[in-house]
Amino acid sequence: MRACGQPNHPSRETWQHGGVTAATHSTLFPQVPDSADAVLEGLDPEQREVATALRGPVCVLAGAGTGKTRAITHRIAYGVRAGILQPSSVLAVTFTNRAAGEMRGRLRQLGASGVQARTFHSAALRQLQYFWPKAIGGSLPRLVDRKIQLVADAAAACRIRLDRGELRDATAEIEWSKVTQTVPADYAPAAARAGRETPRDPAEIAQLYAAYEDLKRARSVIDFEDVLLLTVAVLQDRHDVAQQVRAQYQHFVVDEYQDVSPLQQRLLELWLGDRDDLCVVGDASQTIYSFTGATPDHLLDFRGRHPGATVVKLVRDYRSTPQVVHLANGLLAQARGRAADHRLELVSQRPAGPEPVYTEYTDEPAEAEGAARRIRELIDAGVPAAEIAVLFRTNSQSETYEQALADIGVPYQLRGAERFFDRPEVRKAGSALRAAARFGGNDSLLDEAVDLPSQVRAVLSGEGWTTQPPAGSGAVRERWESLAALVSLAQDFAAARAGATLSDLVVELDERAGAQHAPTVQGVTLASLHSAKGLEWDVVFLVGVAEGMMPITYAKTDEQIEEERRLLYVGVTRAREHLHLSWALARSPGGRPSRRPSRFLKGLRPGSGTAAAGRTAAGGAGGGVERGFRGGGGGAAATVPRRARRTPARCRVCGRTLTDAGEMKLMRCEGCPSDMDEGVYARLCEWRAVQAERSGQPAFCVFTDKTLVAIAESVPEDERDLARIPGVGARKLNRYGTEVLAICAGQEGVGLDEDG
Repeated sequence: MRACGQPNHPSRETWQHGGVTAATHSTLFPQVPDSADAVLEGLDPEQREVATALRGPVCVLAGAGTGKTRAITHRIAYGVRAGILQPSSVLAVTFTNRAAGEMRGRLRQLGASGVQARTFHSAALRQLQYFWPKAIGGSLPRLVDRKIQLVADAAAACRIRLDRGELRDATAEIEWSKVTQTVPADYAPAAARAGRETPRDPAEIAQLYAAYEDLKRARSVIDFEDVLLLTVAVLQDRHDVAQQVRAQYQHFVVDEYQDVSPLQQRLLELWLGDRDDLCVVGDASQTIYSFTGATPDHLLDFRGRHPGATVVKLVRDYRSTPQVVHLANGLLAQARGRAADHRLELVSQRPAGPEPVYTEYTDEPAEAEGAARRIRELIDAGVPAAEIAVLFRTNSQSETYEQALADIGVPYQLRGAERFFDRPEVRKAGSALRAAARFGGNDSLLDEAVDLPSQVRAVLSGEGWTTQPPAGSGAVRERWESLAALVSLAQDFAAARAGATLSDLVVELDERAGAQHAPTVQGVTLASLHSAKGLEWDVVFLVGVAEGMMPITYAKTDEQIEEERRLLYVGVTRAREHLHLSWALARSPGGRPSRRPSRFLKGLRPGSGTAAAGRTAAGGAGGGVERGFRGGGGGAAATVPRRARRTPARCRVCGRTLTDAGEMKLMRCEGCPSDMDEGVYARLCEWRAVQAERSGQPAFCVFTDKTLVAIAESVPEDERDLARIPGVGARKLNRYGTEVLAICAGQEGVGLDEDG
């Protein structure tokens, strides 16, 4: 068995024989493909379908570890290299600066420089800064980095006293309100409908929210969410500005589409206009940010909004062993709700590995010490520290593990800290390397340096780098880790580029800084499950997997519990080979051992009983392609079909074009009068409650409120009429159609009897 952390190197470069690998295990400095066709080499059949589907709406349902970023970056690069897409006309958006930086780095390596890969916020801010003088006049108000002080000032103005925790939670409520486009006056009912646990009385939060908005206007500042709101307002109100943006960007790619908020979806719709050259990528089973306003509905409803879309399912898992994948699939097999109905069943493409390890400890310090000891053993056995992660539910758990690792001399890094190239020591090191590249001939430090790595070590020794790390933890250790990452990068660069000079390395560092494509910092990663999204390691320790922590104690509703399950699923799928799950019976030594392992592990860990019956994913669990419109002819044209333009959805009352998903479901504007049959609606609600109770799932999984309203407004007479209503798919039509039509026809007591 190979040593953990050492990738296989297959000799046959076809996807069947291992040519497709996780991005993390690809060459650090690969050669740029010499042609468009070369860009497609090594892709599996489904990834190749993604890469060659360059026109019309495309939806990629991509399970964890299936190479989604690889597929979409190769899609963009293939389009650019084949001359089908102009680099400047492509906008790829994702959710974190790290993910956007990685995407830019990969596109550069594929020879597709010039493509804009940004977060929603950075793309919107760039447009807002450019168009503000023209659309509004004057200069754009100052953007505040952190809104929490403004919220504190607004609370003081309202004479509302908040402790630190309440202040943080109130700030989160304001952020949620803005991304869901909820104004202060509507906050209380909106929070109630969403089932939010408000930190204070909703009326107080609404008052605080209003005061916060007034304070921003008085100080002429805007916040992070305002960037999106103001960009949406400008594009809605200024047709000329919208046309200019649409002339610039004709092709859109959205990564992590399950995480879009209603506000981000609205911005995307305004960027698109009446076009449909859109590719979205996501996995409903990795929806873990609903508390920020993210919703998988846009992903799950994509085919409904774009009936002719091509849908590609990626289920070949290149990241994790069959043992890890089996546990991940087992977690989702017990899930409920709409996201679970669309789960993807992963199929591991890797050789067999060790079974997940489950460990019970007496208390939390013992759990941390046990994990640290095992990590020390792995590192001593040759596993790189950077290939090990400790993942926990809350940031407050971090300190115990920091101390345990420091006590036995294991280096570590915290996720969520300052971006690598923004760190002061990295900036200073970059300046030193740049100076050495220009004037190195006069620097005695470089007299003994015979190659690029030794030159870098010599320069960085003057900045505090040493061959051995400093003892302990803290700022000194963190600075050393940053410099060590630059030394390691120089070694990899020299190995990949024969004859590379210090000047060449400086250019590489500048390009990486511009793309925020950071090198790997050597050290065990400590991270919350939320911040671990999108990352992977050879060895993962999932700690604190106990009731009250996983699921977290304040997760009360079925929807919240299911999101906690998905969060654990995300944690499990971060592991490539070794997975350790642990929990403690008590919080502190001598405490009452009252804790129990997480309910999510029931039937999955040895000796925990029988797992619940599995569920079948809607539409099948396997991978594959569902094609939408396909033009005639063969050859290259068949891979890039152009869709006929769809008739836009219009309000049946006022005739306005509809873009909001909820309004499209009703087929009218939210503010237009409703002609709903109140009696039909009441009977539908009563019937839905009974169906939900029988199936053991939330009522919205039967039909959403808006779908019931739409049914009660149109009162369909037959299956054809009912099928036209958005939200009534083929599966629900088959399951509920007869009873719904009977209710619409006025029959009493339909579906309400136990025997009925």
